[in-house]
Order: sequence, then C-alpha cells, then structure tokens
Amino acid sequence: MIHPSYSDLMAVVNEDVEPGEQPVVQSRYSIVLATAKRARQIIAGDEPLIEAEEGKKPLSIAVEELYEGKIKIVGDDE
Repeated sequence: MIHPSYSDLMAVVNEDVEPGEQPVVQSRYSIVLATAKRARQIIAGDEPLIEAEEGKKPLSIAVEELYEGKIKIVGDDE
C-alpha cells in the first residue's frame, strides 16, 4: 500500500476549492497522471522540490511533492 493514500492526495489537491465549486481532482487517474508527469520531469533532470534521501525513486519524490503542496494540479480551465 502506498503512503499517502489516493484519498489523502485528493484531499490535499482539493483543499483550496471553495464549497460548491467543482473539485480539481475527481479521480485516482488524475493523481496517477500528475505524479507520473512530475516523475518524468525529475528523471529528465529537474531538481526535486523536497529534501529527498539518496536512492529514493522519482515517483516517490513526486508523490511526496504533491502531498506537501510543492506542486499543484490545475484544472482544464486554468
């Protein structure tokens, strides 16, 4: 099981959404796409936005960045 869970990640991404507005992320698929894209950026040479221990995999770094609010998922209209 991954930590944090998908539901935890979705809560973090959607925490700035006003009541009554459409959530930015509505499915696990959006979380997977966003973290995979960020992991590819890290593999391509982008610096991690968090303190990552030696040997930590790019996907784990991307998930942690999302969970800590260092990266944002924007909606289609933004």
